[in-house]
Amino acid sequence: MKGVTLVVIVVVFILASAFAEAGPPKHKPKKVRCNNKYSPCYKKDLFCPASCPRTCSVNCNSCQAVCGPVPPLPPPPPKVQKPKKVECKDKKFPSCHNKPLFCPASCPRSCSVDCATCQPVCHAVKSPPLSSPKRVRCMNKKYPACYYREFTCPAACPQTCQVDSVTCSPVCNCNKPGAVCEDPRFIGADGITFYFHGKKDQDFCLVTDSNLHINAHFIGKRDSNVGRDFTWVQSLGILFDNHKLYIGAQKTATWNDVLDRLSLSYDDHPITLLETEGASWKSKSGGVTITRSKPTNAVEVEAEGKFKIKAVVVPITDKDSLIHKYGITPQEDCFAHLDLSFKFNSLSDEVNGVLGQTYGSNYTSRVKMGVANPVLGGDKEFHSSSMFATDCAVARFNGNGDENEVRSYQGIEFADLNCASGISGSGVVCKR
Repeated sequence: MKGVTLVVIVVVFILASAFAEAGPPKHKPKKVRCNNKYSPCYKKDLFCPASCPRTCSVNCNSCQAVCGPVPPLPPPPPKVQKPKKVECKDKKFPSCHNKPLFCPASCPRSCSVDCATCQPVCHAVKSPPLSSPKRVRCMNKKYPACYYREFTCPAACPQTCQVDSVTCSPVCNCNKPGAVCEDPRFIGADGITFYFHGKKDQDFCLVTDSNLHINAHFIGKRDSNVGRDFTWVQSLGILFDNHKLYIGAQKTATWNDVLDRLSLSYDDHPITLLETEGASWKSKSGGVTITRSKPTNAVEVEAEGKFKIKAVVVPITDKDSLIHKYGITPQEDCFAHLDLSFKFNSLSDEVNGVLGQTYGSNYTSRVKMGVANPVLGGDKEFHSSSMFATDCAVARFNGNGDENEVRSYQGIEFADLNCASGISGSGVVCKR
């Protein structure tokens, strides 16, 4: 009996030892998944570790099942946007006009087209702010049906137009005979449009007659691609009788039309005008009058019985530089220059100069007709040594007008010209 009891005790001891070593019953590891669809282990089956077989979670960053707290999920990657298709809508650039382009990756939905380079760009191509068109009146009492009627300047010249009393309509100053505008574009007395580039930082004779001499100072920038200077008329030096008249545009970095950049002097004395439209100055003899045609940057100069000049100071804008590929940054130098309109009351048959020669009785145009931009040469022929020098090769000035040899040009207006293709065309042929 004692032997049986001993055996039972031994068995119980062995079982107790085995149970103690086995511990509590083991649980089956829990299966878990990452629910972040942007993770590489999205919905991949993972199993809890032995230390927490039923209470783990998934670290989607490391793709591991962990017992501790789960770090925050990473932000989703940016959504890939389809590039927007854009087109150049400016007809002045035919090679790029309506050509389909696509926005770059840095701004796939918010780009615009630089028509000059025909490339999509992330920054918007800004156009210069548009000011309201100027309103002008006919002030010629010889045309009562038109006198004092008011007109709005056309879109082609919103700030620099005048009323043609004959047709009773607004016309651009730069599209009339006697105009010298832009880089520089001339319209002669015969109505023919031509360009004379000259050279930057030099002076050239525009008009030379027995008692009138007008030189122009050219400013500009060298363009290696075309092998010449881009030029503009910065100032005029005018000699008549025994007087000197200066009209100039001051050098300007950033353009502001509210600030007056016009410089005037008469017989070496500066002229100051109030900045109001209609403000005027008269010489002591009363023969010369200067009147503001707007509060700043535009005047009308008249020497009684000799000439009338309309001068407007204008800048080279961002748009100008893009269209013509001047390569100019207006924030550094906007190349302020003069747009000019000349009207002569009396000139002799021998008048000469870049513009003056077109008023000669026997003048025949030398420009090549039928080309887009007819150019007149003669840099050496018209070159002057300084602003008020009368030493150009074609000079006629002697300070004395011979009234027996002069002819009146006071009546030259649009109605007096018979033009084959319109006065504003390039290289039109007109007859008086």
